[in-house]
Amino acid sequence: MKQRARLSRTLVVGGAALALVLSLSGCGGDSDAAGDDTIHVLVYGDAANKVEKEIVATFNKTSKVKAVLDTIPGADYQAKLQTIINSKQAPDVFFNWGGGSIKPFVDAGLLLPLDPFIAKDPDLKAKFLPSVFNSAVVDGTSYGVPMRGTQPVLLFNNGKVLKKAGVEPPKTWDDLLAAVEALKADGVTPIALGGGDRWPTLMWFEYLYDRIAGPELFQKALDGDQDAWASPDSRKALSSIRELVDAGAFGTNFDSVKFTDQGSPTLLATGRAGFELMGSWEYSTQQDAHPEFAKSDLGYSTFPSVEGGKGDQANVVGNTNNYYSVLKKTKHPQAAAEFLKLMYSDQFVKAQLAIGNLPTTTNTEGFLDAAASPEFAKFQYDMVKAAPAFQLSWDQAYPQSAATAMYQSLQQFFNGSMDEDAFIKAMQALPTS
Repeated sequence: MKQRARLSRTLVVGGAALALVLSLSGCGGDSDAAGDDTIHVLVYGDAANKVEKEIVATFNKTSKVKAVLDTIPGADYQAKLQTIINSKQAPDVFFNWGGGSIKPFVDAGLLLPLDPFIAKDPDLKAKFLPSVFNSAVVDGTSYGVPMRGTQPVLLFNNGKVLKKAGVEPPKTWDDLLAAVEALKADGVTPIALGGGDRWPTLMWFEYLYDRIAGPELFQKALDGDQDAWASPDSRKALSSIRELVDAGAFGTNFDSVKFTDQGSPTLLATGRAGFELMGSWEYSTQQDAHPEFAKSDLGYSTFPSVEGGKGDQANVVGNTNNYYSVLKKTKHPQAAAEFLKLMYSDQFVKAQLAIGNLPTTTNTEGFLDAAASPEFAKFQYDMVKAAPAFQLSWDQAYPQSAATAMYQSLQQFFNGSMDEDAFIKAMQALPTS
């Protein structure tokens, strides 16, 4: 998840996942007759699908070529995508995270360059914030158009639980450690963690590395500097992670809890946990599954500062956005281009804001008052706008081939089955290209 699936990471897991993949209708260049007058749009199956269904319906009102929305539930969307991307079941347009998640497809010659679309309709690029749009530019060529919204990681909380324990959202690392002790004393798991999915654990590494070392350390590692992982700042970040785990911040069964089956969000919503570090899709997840909690007691704050750290407290980690890319073998490139134009429409912006997402279009700010929670939307918008650095989730910045080893190392260090030196060696061994 890479859903960083992170993605949007709000997923529904079940045995139907593979069956759904196998049942996807043929599309693209090798599609059969059923796909001759359709384009298939493949997305994560989650709470945000209501907007995608709405946009597909709008497109189909005026287009002779009809769009069909396909979804893949499950925490391993990227892996399943790879099984169909070069087959008869391949989509025409598909959801991704830009960056390392699409580079292998670009290198394999599977994706359609979007620059010709942009030449005909400059708004396909101009209507999006440049820093976000550029996350799907590979080797100087555009391969994705932003969809959904930016997904910064925030520290969410249950306001009722915090109030009962006499705890405030932490501004510093020491504040967080003190909150852990207070919540434990009140009989509550301090921090919900879907460690069974592994990618939620990654968020703690991302923020602590940023706060302690600044975003430069990860960029050096991504650029191939293996020494970065063995640096004093890296070791300090690992020591801080160990300190939090050993303090009992996540309880003892976090590796048995998942976000993707509503496990960790339910702990937070039902008052059995005080905090959850999660992408902004936590809001739409709670709005969908626990609407009263989302309305009354769901709180949020930025990640705390770390004394002596080199990273700016305003820095953000997460997913800059999700993207739609187009397969080169689609039979209907023009229909795909027309579909992509809806990603900067007023309808799209308002629909995304209505479920708690924050689109990265240039007209978003004008609609914030119409969001599901104007306060949450403005908080996110100001947070992202003011961030000196927005670090892409590690599992999206690295190539997909690094994901399994990365997740395994993160989980093992977190649960104590791998020591600091072994973790460093494992990260140094990750492929960067």
